[in-house]
Amino acid sequence: MANVLVFSETHKGNIKPVTLEILGKLEGQTVDVAVIGDLDDAQVKVLAEHGAAKVHKLKGDNLDKYSPEGYSNALHGFISSQSYDYVMTGATSLAKDMFPRLATKFDAGMASDCVNFLFEGDEFAGTRPLFAGKCLAKVNLQGPKPHFITVRPNALGLPESTTAASGEVNEANVEAGEIRAAIKEIIASASEKVDLTEANIIISGGRAMKNSENFSILDEMAEVIGATVGASRAAVDSGYASPDMQVGQTGKTVSPSLYIACGISGAIQHLAGMRTSKVIVAINTDPDAPIFTKADYGIVGDLFKIVPIMKEEFKKILS
Repeated sequence: MANVLVFSETHKGNIKPVTLEILGKLEGQTVDVAVIGDLDDAQVKVLAEHGAAKVHKLKGDNLDKYSPEGYSNALHGFISSQSYDYVMTGATSLAKDMFPRLATKFDAGMASDCVNFLFEGDEFAGTRPLFAGKCLAKVNLQGPKPHFITVRPNALGLPESTTAASGEVNEANVEAGEIRAAIKEIIASASEKVDLTEANIIISGGRAMKNSENFSILDEMAEVIGATVGASRAAVDSGYASPDMQVGQTGKTVSPSLYIACGISGAIQHLAGMRTSKVIVAINTDPDAPIFTKADYGIVGDLFKIVPIMKEEFKKILS
C-alpha cells in the first residue's frame, strides 16, 4: 500500500474536479490531500467522501497569490516533514509550471500528463501519450521518493462509487521562502464558462467559420448543451477566435466526454490536442477530411445548416 499526497488547486474556494478523478483511482492506498489556503467544511466533506484520510490546509506569508517559487518552496517544506511515496496533481497550467520545479528539489522522478494509472502493490504504473498522442507509453518511476505525477483533467472520469475516509483536517504553517519573481496582479477572464481543459463538452470551430461573428452559432448551441467553445489554430490565426480558445498541440490539450468539431479539417497538431476525447463528432463539407478518421460520428455537410438543426434537436431532448 502506497502513501500518497494529492495536491489540489482551488478555484473560488472549490477544489478542481481532477482532484476527485485522482482520488477515485487511489482506492486501496493511504491518501491525503493538500491545499494552499483555506477550504470550507463542505469541500472538506467532499474530499473525505472520495477517500481523503487527511486534508492539509497549508498557510503562510506570500502565498495568497500563486508563484512557482513560493508554492514549490511551501510544498517542499511540508512534504519533507512527511513520508509520502507519491505526490499527485492534475496536469493544469499551474502544475505544469510548478511540479517540475518541486520534483527537482527532491531530485526525484516525475511522470507528466498521465491519462491512466494503477498501483500494483505500492508500485505506480502509468500511461501517458507520446509523439503528439500517436502512441501510449507505459511508465513507472525509480529512484528516491517521493515520486511526482500529473494527471490530465477529464482523462480518468469521475468515479461511479467512492469509499469514504475520515477527512481529518490539519492546518500547517509553511514558508514561501525567497520569491525573486512576484506576481503583482492576476486579471481574471470576463467569461464565466468552464475552462477548456476542464470542460466535459466542447464544440470547436475551424477556418470554415469564415469570421468571428459566425462563432455565435456555436455559442448558442454551447448554451443549450452546457459546452465550452473552442477553436482550431487556423481559426485563431485568422483572427476568428482568441488564443485562449485554441485546441491543439500549440494550444490546450483537452479530454472531454464529447467533442464536436465544426469545419475543422483535422490537421495533426489539432488532433494531438483532442484525440483522447471520449466521443468525437465531426461536421465537414469534405468527406475526405482527416478529422473523419478519428471521429466516432461524422456528418458531411454545411455546418451553418447542421449546427442550428442540432441545437433545436438538443433543445427537444433536454426539455
